[in-house]
Amino acid sequence: MREYTELYIDGAWREPLDGTVIELTDPATGEVSGRVALGGEADVDLAVAAASRAFPAFSRTTRQERIDLLDRIADEYEQRAEDMAQAVTAELGCPLPLSRSRHVAAGIIQFRAAAQVLKTFAFTEERRTTHVRKEPIGVAALITPWNFPALQPAGKTASALAAGCTVVLKPAQLAPYSAVVLAEILEAAGVPAGVFNLVTGRGSMIGSALASHSDVALVSFTGSGETALQVNAAAGRSAKRVTTELGGRSPQVIMPDADMDVAAGTALTWLVANTGQICSAPSRTLVPRERLEEFLSVLLPRIESIRIGDPRADDTDMGPLISAEQWQTVQHYIQAGLDEGAHLVTGGLGKPHGLEQGHFVKPTVFTGVTNDMTIAQEEILGPVMSIITYDTVDEAVEIANDIPYGLAGYVTGGDPADAADVGSRIEAGYVIVNDADFDWTAPLAGCKESGNGREWGPECMQEYLETNIVLGRCRPTRDPIGNGKTEMATLMGRRP
Repeated sequence: MREYTELYIDGAWREPLDGTVIELTDPATGEVSGRVALGGEADVDLAVAAASRAFPAFSRTTRQERIDLLDRIADEYEQRAEDMAQAVTAELGCPLPLSRSRHVAAGIIQFRAAAQVLKTFAFTEERRTTHVRKEPIGVAALITPWNFPALQPAGKTASALAAGCTVVLKPAQLAPYSAVVLAEILEAAGVPAGVFNLVTGRGSMIGSALASHSDVALVSFTGSGETALQVNAAAGRSAKRVTTELGGRSPQVIMPDADMDVAAGTALTWLVANTGQICSAPSRTLVPRERLEEFLSVLLPRIESIRIGDPRADDTDMGPLISAEQWQTVQHYIQAGLDEGAHLVTGGLGKPHGLEQGHFVKPTVFTGVTNDMTIAQEEILGPVMSIITYDTVDEAVEIANDIPYGLAGYVTGGDPADAADVGSRIEAGYVIVNDADFDWTAPLAGCKESGNGREWGPECMQEYLETNIVLGRCRPTRDPIGNGKTEMATLMGRRP
């Protein structure tokens, strides 16, 4: 039983001002697993005020001081790795081996990577007589989702601290355990009081209060498109910067010359990982019509061998969904697929045999899907694969792009150059070719209705910086354009 009934504000743990706590349940059993504080608007005010007070001093720390801080955080994170893995499994239901090898490992990587970015990041530049400087933007409000409760807070926090910003973190209401462990890690690593603050609670209250707060300079939000509209509306009142990473229904284009072992492996990995609760998963699988049966002959035996059950067992491949609400959502989409005429190949409605407790779901595959069906167009966040057949590669690319989202794409092909060429035609923030390793330091991005910001790498740190210039500070330099008053007068069409 976890007792996380305090908020972390201004370097201290304190109860929410109104003393409200809620109980959370274990996704695998439905039993109460912990009690968590629910902050309110007054707690947000305290946290933002603390971050505002800490900002002037922290924003003036040297590059090396922040590198050392990030390294200490990563070291402490490694010491607390098992605690973090247990927290992720308790809140998300993710198999413990996956929590260790993916969720926690990715969180540690973010602090190491941010320190590396900071070592070479160019904060200043001289352009002729103008001095250009990148400066920390101010207090950053970080609003993170439930499906990656270790990675997302770590990635956003690492980039914000590297840039010199102070932070107020609001984790998902369903998955706050790992955020509390993160706050303990930062405290133990010596993050100055007020530089990092944690306010747990309802998104409708905490998220709105942060987005509309006049002393918050930036909101970094990852979540649903519907909620993003509300965040942007609240933030727009003070014209603050908002970066978003939203949903997806990403395509996997299986090329005519693809190795079906690789293709099925990619599809299955993302179908099973996190119980399909991944916004970038290749849940629309585009298969050449003439190779559909071959693809299924490789895929289905692997699906039938998936071990579903206790997420704390070492041999479990797939755990439960995070909540009863998410279980009902997945059931709704499976029913929509049936109602709209898709062919159910495996899985379907209900819970797997013998797993009546908790929020377990059957891995489900549909064929006969057309791209206008609900299960092709809407994000499900569950282990549901929609297989769409195509006749030409050009048709596959057209189908892949015929969707409001643009988060990720996948291409599997025998010729890596051809596969990469098709990948370049997919409208998505990033595309994975064949079984390439995932790069946790690359700038994760979305386009279209999948967002407008960047996560990770120097591009992410740039989001937390403001550009300031001083004209006339630098000594004039010659360049192909010219310089100084004479050039400006010429461009204006008059004599100097």
